[in-house]
Amino acid sequence: MTTSSTPVVTSVVDASRLLAFALRPKLRPARDGDYAELVRRYREDDAFAELVKAVCLGLDLIVLDVDDRHGMVLASTDDSVFAVRMADYAKRTGGEGKAAERVLHALAHLGTATLAYPRPADLANLAYVGRVTVNGVEAFVREAARRLNEAALEADEDLDPPADQPDLEASWRVYLRRAATPGSVDGRRVSSSTTGMVSKAMAFLADQGMLTRRSDDDGGTYATTSRYRVQVAEAGSRMFAELLALGITEITDGEGTLTQIEWTEQDLSLL
Repeated sequence: MTTSSTPVVTSVVDASRLLAFALRPKLRPARDGDYAELVRRYREDDAFAELVKAVCLGLDLIVLDVDDRHGMVLASTDDSVFAVRMADYAKRTGGEGKAAERVLHALAHLGTATLAYPRPADLANLAYVGRVTVNGVEAFVREAARRLNEAALEADEDLDPPADQPDLEASWRVYLRRAATPGSVDGRRVSSSTTGMVSKAMAFLADQGMLTRRSDDDGGTYATTSRYRVQVAEAGSRMFAELLALGITEITDGEGTLTQIEWTEQDLSLL
């Protein structure tokens, strides 16, 4: 190895170390001096930042944000070995990964993100900390499903999926057919209930450094992290557009009554 190549090798090693830190989602730069230094270098050294992005490209990873508070936030492409597919996620949270379960878990995450940041202005505010509860998210998604059911009935739509394509069953119908809180013999919450699935979804997000658990109130109360804000912002425009079409943007915990929030063009432009 020549002396002239040493700085390049060192930079590649440092870039790889930064990615290694980023793949530990609960770690923050404030808790690790080496991580903090690499974050600082990424933000101040354009050549180093480009090198890090090149390494990410080779691993099918995308840099979403790099910040002193949450460090480096990454997303994976569909082809990446780091991608968490819905079928795998459902199995990791105690399910079987069937189509119906994948739909329910997806709705749980959608409801959590929407209630965590009920307005685009909240998502754009770096200091905003959202608060979500398991019971509140379950009630929100169930009410959304109920509204879709009513709309389908009013439109006299065919509610039965094609016999040869059962996986095309509408997501709202799958949710309504699943009990919210069936109890076991000893009174524990069953994980296959929608409330159980929402609880597992939030626990998963907490394990990934997206939420922090604050209490056991309302089935589990969580606060958002800046890492979660970055992830939600990446998919926010698509998520909010779908819910705006339903007229559903906020719900009070456990009651099932929706409150319409008036969105302005300026709010939407912040996404």
